[in-house]
Amino acid sequence: MSDPGVSMLVKNAHVLVTMDESRNEINDGCMYIENGVIKVVGTADKCPPSADVVLDMKGHVVLPGLVCTHHHLYQHLTRVASGSQDGNVWNWLQVLYPMWERMTPGANRLAVQVGLAELVMSGCTTVFDHQYLFPNGCTIDDSIVAAKEMGVRFHASRGSMSRGKSKGGLPPDSLVETENDILNDCQRVIDKYHDTKSGAMTRVVLAPCSPFSVTEDLMIESARLARQHNCGLHTHLAESLDEERYCLKVYGLRPVAAMDKLGWLGKDVWFAHSVHVNEAEVRQYAETGTGFAHCPSSNMRLATGFAPIQLARDLGVRVGIGTDGSSSNDGSHMLAEVRQAMLLARLQLTQYADGPPEDKRFWISARDCLEMATLGGAAILQRDDIGSLQPGKRADFFSVNTNDVAFAGGSMADPVAALVFCASQRASYTVIDGRVVVKDGQVQTLDLPVAMEALNRVSSKVMGV
Repeated sequence: MSDPGVSMLVKNAHVLVTMDESRNEINDGCMYIENGVIKVVGTADKCPPSADVVLDMKGHVVLPGLVCTHHHLYQHLTRVASGSQDGNVWNWLQVLYPMWERMTPGANRLAVQVGLAELVMSGCTTVFDHQYLFPNGCTIDDSIVAAKEMGVRFHASRGSMSRGKSKGGLPPDSLVETENDILNDCQRVIDKYHDTKSGAMTRVVLAPCSPFSVTEDLMIESARLARQHNCGLHTHLAESLDEERYCLKVYGLRPVAAMDKLGWLGKDVWFAHSVHVNEAEVRQYAETGTGFAHCPSSNMRLATGFAPIQLARDLGVRVGIGTDGSSSNDGSHMLAEVRQAMLLARLQLTQYADGPPEDKRFWISARDCLEMATLGGAAILQRDDIGSLQPGKRADFFSVNTNDVAFAGGSMADPVAALVFCASQRASYTVIDGRVVVKDGQVQTLDLPVAMEALNRVSSKVMGV
């Protein structure tokens, strides 16, 4: 949260990418901020000459903060875990469930801190975290407090699993909870943390894990409770063929039809992945206002397939970008995920019988992917106060210094596209709600080396290495 009464001047930006309605990009851009709210965007003659905090962005591209629409921060505990590196989603889960069962509140907190640090260092300012298991006294409170301390805009999920192996689900019974316990804790978390005001730093999402780990009753009751309190709804959907086969066997329906039956389509709903959906189902998303988070690195890592991003965008579906968890990515670099989204979309063009089409309308551009990660993410989270750099919006932005070997020979041609086409770099500055969280590439709100050392110790215990 911004400090009361503090003003900020961002000046001399090589290019300031607004993402406004006209997608204006301002050379030698300037931005003036008060109390965490953008007041002026334009050239230097439009801004006051000074402020309490002045950021000289000479040589930098300044963009709206990136919005991560799907993550599992606790998975920083099990990156590249042995046995999980080569296999599909269900194999991967069954290797990791026993490790996650060893997670403690302290371990979870460290994973969240280091994960958020990696995200903000890549230009991410708003994070949705899907936590759905709570062993050994873990609660979502640990994650919310960590995000608050670090100054990150945070949408926390009170996720859940209620269908264990004994009831025909995938997870072990030891990791699932009773539905009464889940719903009671959802109510507690909503009452304590959910902030619907404009500029809110913390919001709550109800997020049962997946069709193969929860019951129909929990899905229905979660939706009822969320809509009673104006919370978002989220789950994994159509990620793998195993999931599709499970839905056909248990529900007698494909995954999207199962969600429709349970009342889980609408403007307050977004799914993770949506890889195995057909055109009729994408049209159903468009008609109902349902969105989804595209997680290209995870989809490639687990060999789940291609999400139909171009079709979804053409039909007006809300599409955001997520890193997914740090055990299936295995990173939390949002700008790298933007690049991956563009490259994977290009690879999809090879599926045309005659090869990639010459018509550029079929080619998702660097700016399209930046738009998905900013405005798209804001739309997914139902926020009109972030996603672009305009007067009245919250001051969430980041900058990248183009005077770097990664951009040499290209940044003078198109510095904005260079951020996506060239090798992904760290943010020089990340500002959230008018507060500098990353300065000169270093996190200012966490002793990162200490947290990393501690995380490595507890991760060894969790993974048993």
